[in-house]
Amino acid sequence: MCGIVGYVGPKKAAPILLDGLRRLEYRGYDSAGLAVHDGREIEVVRAAGKLENLASALEQRPLGGSTGLGHTRWATHGRPSEQNAHPHAAGDVAVVHNGIIENYLELKHELQASGVRFASDTDTEIVAHLIHRALEQGAPTLFVAMRQALGRVRGAYALAAISRREPDRLVIAKNASPLVVGVGEGETLCGSDIPALLGSTRNMLFLEDGEMAELTAGGVRIETVEGKPVERAPKRIDWSAVQAEKGGYKHFMLKEIFEQPRAVEDTLRGRINLDEGDVVEAELGLDAQAARTIERVVLVACGTSHHASLVGRYWIEQLARVPAHTELASEVRYREPVFGPKDLVVAVSQSGETADTLAAVKAAREGGARVLAIANVLGSAIPRASQGSLYTHAGPEIGVASTKCFTTQLVALLLLAVHLGRRRGTLDAERGREILQAMLELPNEMRWTLARKAEIHQVARHWHNAPHMLFLGRGLGYPIALEGALKLKEISYAHAEGYAAGEMKHGPIALIDENMPVVVVMPRDRQYEKTLSNLQEVRARDGQVIAVVTEGDAEAKKLAQWVLELPKMPELTQPVAAVIPLQLLAYYIADLKGTDVDQPRNLAKTVTVE
Repeated sequence: MCGIVGYVGPKKAAPILLDGLRRLEYRGYDSAGLAVHDGREIEVVRAAGKLENLASALEQRPLGGSTGLGHTRWATHGRPSEQNAHPHAAGDVAVVHNGIIENYLELKHELQASGVRFASDTDTEIVAHLIHRALEQGAPTLFVAMRQALGRVRGAYALAAISRREPDRLVIAKNASPLVVGVGEGETLCGSDIPALLGSTRNMLFLEDGEMAELTAGGVRIETVEGKPVERAPKRIDWSAVQAEKGGYKHFMLKEIFEQPRAVEDTLRGRINLDEGDVVEAELGLDAQAARTIERVVLVACGTSHHASLVGRYWIEQLARVPAHTELASEVRYREPVFGPKDLVVAVSQSGETADTLAAVKAAREGGARVLAIANVLGSAIPRASQGSLYTHAGPEIGVASTKCFTTQLVALLLLAVHLGRRRGTLDAERGREILQAMLELPNEMRWTLARKAEIHQVARHWHNAPHMLFLGRGLGYPIALEGALKLKEISYAHAEGYAAGEMKHGPIALIDENMPVVVVMPRDRQYEKTLSNLQEVRARDGQVIAVVTEGDAEAKKLAQWVLELPKMPELTQPVAAVIPLQLLAYYIADLKGTDVDQPRNLAKTVTVE
C-alpha cells in the first residue's frame, strides 16, 4: 500500500516519477502527487483518485526540474483527498512517506503549540515540519535535518525528502517499511518496490531498518540513523520491465493466472534431486541435525498466504511427522506467544514486507525460535530478518488479488515438507521421488486445467449476479475453499464464505436454498466419500452445486449442476491445480460485473501498516 518514487539525475524528473507510480498502481491507492525541484523552488502537484487525474493536472501545470518525489497514497490518517495527498511541504522541505507515525498526536500538539499550522490531516506532514524546523534551527544539510527529525519519530516509515536549499539530492530513511534504491548511469532513484525502478535500472540497493541514505546523480551514501557509515553493493535484478506488462491479457490478474505453470516451473528449477528423492535447498539453512531438533512448526501469515500455510500444515505433518500449527500473524503479535529454541517458525509473505508477519518474525526470534521465510521479493524485510529463506520465483505480481504467488507458495511449502521429512527420517527416498515427480508434473496439470477456461466462464455467466456464494472443502480442499471465497470477495465484492465441509451442518446449512450457489472442492482423495455426502445434503435442500472434481467423476456429474474438472493427479499435489478453477471463476464473475479487477476497492497489495 502506498507507493514512493524518487529521482535525481540529468533528465526531467516528472515523466520518470509518473512512470514509476504507474508501475506501483498494483499496491492500491486513493490519491497521488509529485514534488519537483526546478532549480529555484519546489513545486507540488497533487490529485485525488487515479493517476490519470494527476497526469491531467500535470498537463495544466508542467514540472520541469530534474530532482523530485512521487507518491501514491492509501489513506491511513485523513480521508482520501487532494489536501491529504503526498507530497507534503513545510517551508523549504517536501516529504513523502509510507507507514504510520505512532506518536503523531503528541508531536502535532507540540508543533501546534509552537505556532505551526497544518494543511492536512495526515501524520506525514508532521515529519515535513520536523525537518523544516531542524533546518531553521541550524542543521547544516537536509541529511542532518532528517536524522534529527527521526530522533523524534516513533513508528513505521519509508521516507523521502527534498529541500529547496539542496536541488541536487534526495534524502531517504527506512524503518519497517520497504524502500529500494536504484543505481543507474549518472542517475539515482528510490522506490517502495522494485517494479517502480525497472524502467531505469536493474541495479538495486536494499536499505535495512534504521538506515538512511543521501542520493545524488553520482551515487548513494548510506548511514545508520546513529551516524555509522554503511557499505553495501548493489544487486542486479533479473526481472524486466516487460514482465510487468499485461502481455495482451485484459487484466494483470488474468495474465498472472495463466503464468502459474511457468511460475511453478521456475520455483522448482534447480531444487529437485530425483535420484536422491530429495530437495536441493541450501537457502533453507536447515541441516539434518537442526531438522531433527524441531519439535513444533508454526506457520505465520496473513490473507492468501495464511491459506497457503493451512495447506502447508497438512503436508508438514504428513511428511515430516512433526506437529504443525498455523497462526494469523495479525493475532500473534499481540497474544504474547510462547516460542522456543525447538520451534521452527515459517513466515509466509508474498511481498516479504507484511507488517504483521514481520512483527511475528521478530517475536519468534526474541523467543529463540529458528525462523524460515517464504517470500517472492529478493532482499525484502522478512527474509532479511530470518535465518533461512525459500524464495518463490513468481516474478512481479501486479494484480492486488494474489494468484501465482499463492501457487508458488504452495510449491515452496511442499518442498519444505519434503526437505524436513527427508532430514528427520520420516520420508524415505522412494516416497520422496514419488512426490517430487508429482511436483514436476504440476505445470502440465495446471495447463490442462487452464485450458478449460470456457467451461468456467459459462458458470460465471450464470452466477455473476449472485449476491452470496458458499465454498466447501475437506482436508487439503478446505484451504482451497477458503481461498476461492476470498478471491470472489476481493475482486467481485460478492459475499462469499469458505467452510470445512464437515462444519456445514453446524450453521451454514441454514443458508442453503434454490438461490444459493455452493462450490464444493472434491477431487478424488481420501475425503471424497464424505464430501460427496455433503454435496448430497446441499442438493437435498435445492442448493445449486458447482463441483470441482477429478476428470471422469460420474457420481459428481449426476448430482452437481455444474462440474469443473481437474486432471487425474496424486492427492498431495491436488491443491495447486484445484485453486485454478476458483481463481478463474472469481475473475470472470468480477469481469462480468465490471469491477476493477486489478485494483479492487479498499485493498492494497503490500500491507505495511496494521
